[in-house]
Amino acid sequence: MSDGGNIIDYHGCEFFPERWFDIVFVLRTDNTILYDRLEQRGYAGKKLSNNIDCEIFQTILEEARESYSKEIVHELPSNTPEDMERNLEQIQLWLQQWRS
Repeated sequence: MSDGGNIIDYHGCEFFPERWFDIVFVLRTDNTILYDRLEQRGYAGKKLSNNIDCEIFQTILEEARESYSKEIVHELPSNTPEDMERNLEQIQLWLQQWRS
């Protein structure tokens, strides 16, 4: 981690010190879309409701904002395939700039 250039995909911030990150992206999804996605993945009951509640209350976004500098936390919509494509392009652009 100390060499940099790593990408972490995780659903929380509590383990990671701020010094590890130059930027943090939090992907957000509309609750109705998220519900359908999770249901299609086989989520049900408490696991489904916990994930929906987490999105409603912006738990991960707030955790990121509390754990890291406001300047490095970026919220990205992830509702449609087009959103996901734009997010990928934005992250790739950021990586290119970071490397140079």
